[in-house]
Amino acid sequence: MRFVVVPQWQGSGSSRAMRLADGAHAVFGDLPSSATTLVEVPVGAGDALGTRVPRLSSVLTIADQVDRALRVDGSPAVVVGGDCGVELAAVRRALTPGTAVVWFSARPALRDPATTDDPAFAGSVLRALVDEPDDVPEPLRSDRPGVPASRVVLAGVRSWDDDEDSWAEQRDVAAVSALDFSPDELVEAVEATGATDVYVHVDLDVLDPATFRGLLDPQPFGLEPGVLVASITALRQRWPLVGAGVCAFAPADADAAGDDLGTILRVVGALSR
Repeated sequence: MRFVVVPQWQGSGSSRAMRLADGAHAVFGDLPSSATTLVEVPVGAGDALGTRVPRLSSVLTIADQVDRALRVDGSPAVVVGGDCGVELAAVRRALTPGTAVVWFSARPALRDPATTDDPAFAGSVLRALVDEPDDVPEPLRSDRPGVPASRVVLAGVRSWDDDEDSWAEQRDVAAVSALDFSPDELVEAVEATGATDVYVHVDLDVLDPATFRGLLDPQPFGLEPGVLVASITALRQRWPLVGAGVCAFAPADADAAGDDLGTILRVVGALSR
């Protein structure tokens, strides 16, 4: 398994977004150097390109760089963010006709950037990846097929905007609640999509903040690390993994980073073994 580290912060709407870059660099230091590529992220914030999405030009520039890094060979990669916007290129590059995208996160990332109060790209990246190109601003559209909504499985989501809830309900997007979450229930939900392989996205805010500190906006009642690792293991035992992402580590400082790195490496290990 190879690793691509992307210390992007421009997709976040947080005033503390630069902590995401620090988090990506902290993880980079613990990955095998021979199998790891670091994507250079521009210093500038970028602009909205005529949309409501702040810093969109930088997000797209970085997406092109991630795509180039992933094209080096055809093997699956674990992409380490940065904010969840790094998944734009990672998921598009990995998708096959039968891929299910399993989205571990406290939030579904299905906001409509044209109407939401917070149009930062990290909040709408999954919506941009779904195979409905007219549903996102023109600069975010792609010639590549997206993932059908019927093959998206939300895992551990517990903080919805009304628009996201309505959008997902209209398309019958599968969701496995953080409440009484189990790996078996997740596997059943993915089986129901008819998937032939999986892409696994892990936003670390899916974890309960009592067990993981390095988050910009922690949401209560999340998953225990052991449950997350067991769920990833169950998915990998059942389906081939075409790619994965681990995002949103935002340690307050180096000492705080050290407290959480063990959990992150367990997650990365489950994805890559």
